[in-house]
Amino acid sequence: MMNQPCHRRPTMLLTSIAISGAISAAAAAASAQASAGLMDWMAFGDAVSEQAHGLQAERSEIVRGGLDEPARRLLPTDDKSWRGGTAVFTLEVDPEKQNYFTTRFWGDDVTPNYLILHCEGKQIGYRHLGDLDVLDFGSKEPAYTGRFFYRTTPLPLDLTRGKTRVSFEIRSTGGINGYAPTFEQYQKAMTEPSRGIYRVYTHLDGRFAPPTGEKQGTPPVNAPVRSSPGPEVLDRLKERVNNEINGILADRRPPGQLQMQLLGRAYNVKWTTAYKNDAVLDKLVAGGDALHEAFVKDPKIAETGPGVYNPEWLGLGPAGEGVHWAAEALRPRMSQPVAGGATRREAWATMFAASRDWHRRHRRQYTNQSMINDLYGIYYSNRGAAAADPAQAMPEDQARRYLHESIGIVPWLDSDRGAGTDVETARASLSVGENYYQLTAKGLTKELGYVGNYGEVLDWIAHIYNATRPAFDQPGDEKIKAQLIKAEHARAPFRYPMVDSEGNRAMRMENVVGWRDMSYPGEVVYAERSAWEGSAIYSVAATLDPRSVGAVQQMMEDNQFFDSVARLTNDKGIRVTNTLLRIPDDCEAVKAQPKSAHRLPMTPGQPDSAFTDEEDGVVAIKHGDEVLYVSLYWRARYAINDLARVHHITPNFDRVAVVRQQTQFTPSGMTYTRPNWTNFGFGNGGMKYPDESQSAHAGEKLPIAKVPEGIRFRPGNENVHAGKGDFYTLRYGDYLIGMNCSADKTFDLAIPDGVKEAPDLVSGKTMALATPPRVAPRTTVVLYLGRK
Repeated sequence: MMNQPCHRRPTMLLTSIAISGAISAAAAAASAQASAGLMDWMAFGDAVSEQAHGLQAERSEIVRGGLDEPARRLLPTDDKSWRGGTAVFTLEVDPEKQNYFTTRFWGDDVTPNYLILHCEGKQIGYRHLGDLDVLDFGSKEPAYTGRFFYRTTPLPLDLTRGKTRVSFEIRSTGGINGYAPTFEQYQKAMTEPSRGIYRVYTHLDGRFAPPTGEKQGTPPVNAPVRSSPGPEVLDRLKERVNNEINGILADRRPPGQLQMQLLGRAYNVKWTTAYKNDAVLDKLVAGGDALHEAFVKDPKIAETGPGVYNPEWLGLGPAGEGVHWAAEALRPRMSQPVAGGATRREAWATMFAASRDWHRRHRRQYTNQSMINDLYGIYYSNRGAAAADPAQAMPEDQARRYLHESIGIVPWLDSDRGAGTDVETARASLSVGENYYQLTAKGLTKELGYVGNYGEVLDWIAHIYNATRPAFDQPGDEKIKAQLIKAEHARAPFRYPMVDSEGNRAMRMENVVGWRDMSYPGEVVYAERSAWEGSAIYSVAATLDPRSVGAVQQMMEDNQFFDSVARLTNDKGIRVTNTLLRIPDDCEAVKAQPKSAHRLPMTPGQPDSAFTDEEDGVVAIKHGDEVLYVSLYWRARYAINDLARVHHITPNFDRVAVVRQQTQFTPSGMTYTRPNWTNFGFGNGGMKYPDESQSAHAGEKLPIAKVPEGIRFRPGNENVHAGKGDFYTLRYGDYLIGMNCSADKTFDLAIPDGVKEAPDLVSGKTMALATPPRVAPRTTVVLYLGRK
């Protein structure tokens, strides 16, 4: 969108002068002119400004916050209800054009609470994972240390058309727990003040430009390297792991699945008390026999394995993994009888095969879920069967096919529907077609577009690769390793510079433009995230790829690695213990690598770069001292929504926005009508709220893109094709993006009048623009139209 002239009336200009205090009338006028497209604004905590906009605040307080600027915080009620204070006011809008609403927040404020915007009495956005967010969903740590950040959302045209002023209300609530089963557990009470609200604005350009003279912070200069902890945490890690192993061995009860998994892995790790320990074999036998006894009583445990998280994904796979890693040592015990008279060989093989066969008929589509199901429910269950009786196991190439499908080496072919075990198995109509890959060609996950936290599946791909290794010091499936390296490289642009919660130098994972993400900022991440199933070096230790090793060395230089280990060691649970087990040996393997010249691409001082993934519809750009992330295919689960998500990181302030864009697509002739949802932006809208808020988006009809033949679909189904455009055009300030997501079409990128040439940040070349550039299939052009 091009900037529009300012429409603020003289009386509103006087208000802006009163707000700024120290800014002269001439400076305020220049400010308004510089912020082309700015319609109106209000400064919270400024009496003149609040009065001019008719502010009525209930349960709030005025504070002096960032850079000594005034702000209002909305307060909890006396009874600590989930609903807190409110603020009602009016702002001017354009009666014909697309209007945006932007809020100014201080980046150091931390709160669990939500702020929800209402316009003309209707709720803007969805509380959880909608294509339009509520005003603010809090943060656990500073989002942008020492600086302000701005959140921008488009206002529905139906609410502003024909009007020059509209009413707004900001409501505060407690945070939410997105996975809770009841409303009382889902919606938390509001027990502390909201984040400070500094200013609100209405404007016409999706890229909000703060008025000239508005105070901004400064980036942390020479942020220190973390001073502690250091290598001593590895001693504490080993103590914890060995204590847990010893506890399992001393327990008279049979071990559960996750305990069997730990014992089987540790049987081959030299520094543990489990290493080549016959007591481990005794425990594995006891655990397997107990599991079989339970299976005889209830065969359905093969479907939803006992004692594990997400049991319908894992089945009996964790026990199968534990048995697999000690298979040779266990082999003499397989001829022994178990309860019921069968040999252990027959009993265990039947049990693990049942888990394998159920899970290959009940696979999961979302990438991380597909990997988990196929690794544990299918592959490790099959390995358990092979450990007991190789004759009862699926041939290795057939079992490995599921792994290849789950990580995008070959197309994902849905659940098996027949009795066969090969690719020709009879299937019902595929939900995503016959040519759907779980990873993009460039190595990102597809669920449905770019995903931050849940898209960090490097640990799971590493688990899949390691599962194919005869031993951890021997190579595994080379195709899987190559795919893991590709995924490592694809994630690297999605780390941006930002201090950690204690002000130390760090890199963080990009979550703002992630489909399944709510956290801002992302956690500290370099090569890969540190999580329950994988450490910060787990995948890199598997590949030892020089570029990925460089990212780990950068983490070591910033002394963020040992802090990640300390945090993981403090996290309780056997899932974490299983992850801790690999860290000491992985650390030695990575430290033994030569110094790499590679560093993460968004690191200050690195050259300008651009990463684009047309299958996920996402862009990551480093341009000078700015970083720009854009998801052009943005949470369009059901239909084309013409919305893009932007995270624009600048030295002095941060922008988080949902903006309008132009989408060209192949129409299906079908439409999707937005339901009256105010909670979830997907599924059935989530739990219903007792306040009976009405959605400002209800009733909007969105066109559905053509879904390929042979795919099960009807309007209202979530589908990767229904909301995916062929060609996206987004003008965001000085950036003009043209992304061609199609596989076989070419599009022209329309150029603003008067622009003769501009650098393309993707190719690194200056493009002559006398005629519109042609954008080929699966390519992107990012033109920088500002000054160099």
